[in-house]
Amino acid sequence: MAVVTNFEPKRRKSTPLDDLTALVAEDLSAVNQIILDRMQSQVEMIPQLAGYLIAAGGKRLRPVLTLAAANMCGYQGEHHRLLAAVVEFIHSATLLHDDVVDESDLRRGMASANAVFGNKASVLVGDFLFSRAFEMMVEVQSLDVLRILSGASAIIAEGEVLQLRTTNDTETSEQAYLEVIKGKTAELFAAACRVGAVVANRPQAEELALYDYGMNLGIAFQLVDDVLDYSALQAKLGKTVGDDFREGKITLPVVLAFRRGNDEERAFWRRVMEELDQKDGDLERAQALMARHNALKDTVERARHYGSIARDSLGLFADGPIKQALLEVIDFVIDRDF
Repeated sequence: MAVVTNFEPKRRKSTPLDDLTALVAEDLSAVNQIILDRMQSQVEMIPQLAGYLIAAGGKRLRPVLTLAAANMCGYQGEHHRLLAAVVEFIHSATLLHDDVVDESDLRRGMASANAVFGNKASVLVGDFLFSRAFEMMVEVQSLDVLRILSGASAIIAEGEVLQLRTTNDTETSEQAYLEVIKGKTAELFAAACRVGAVVANRPQAEELALYDYGMNLGIAFQLVDDVLDYSALQAKLGKTVGDDFREGKITLPVVLAFRRGNDEERAFWRRVMEELDQKDGDLERAQALMARHNALKDTVERARHYGSIARDSLGLFADGPIKQALLEVIDFVIDRDF
């Protein structure tokens, strides 16, 4: 936001995610320092490239979830900070690999790391971050933590491979699409929350409740992401629209519009998504077809359904500021415009 001369800039209203982050601010500051320290290497390009990605990063939602879960479970030590940094390293590594696979030139409106440093460096630094994450997991000295986070890493990789199978395939079912996003996105949300209970030595019921919260929050998060890629509001905000469309990614709005369309409309989807034969005006037509068949609206409704399941998952836990903030983050994730 531009600053008007001689006036204080208008303060942006805090979001539920801001409120949750404020509750774990001291821990998050420590996590940021751990991230800075642990991405160092004598190989100069590693901290350069890792730092470029992480500094450009988003809201640190996944590590904030780890910190919040551990705090809600009454944890008093410092291992949750290390685990939050592990979660961010795993997330960053997958972003580096994703952008190479997707041949993406932009990440959050900036040039992607692979566009700046090249594909080979991005893949290898992603491997470094994965390896460093495993070193840090071992320091916690918990086989359960190692099992959960290493298992999540494998599932994320499986999700990425599944997405290769569905990309450009307009016959993809809603179930197949959900399998992809559960693996590539929601599993890390789930593991990030679950280890907060594990490090606090909480009963398995609480551990699994936090896993369910993270899984369903992650599904809702990705569903909304897929809607925003076709959103007119995104264009008004000056953000890129249609990246998934240009790459031929089959997301739920496409699945619904394709299934509900007539023969002519399905032929359009096959041309633009399967053959990637895209012309001026095709993105606008795709958006119009999604509006005609309520594909975006119904995708958001699916997100609300998973949000409701996430909300129910926290019923085991005593009321308090962090639980309330975690509940409010659900609606924020669904109603956000970025």
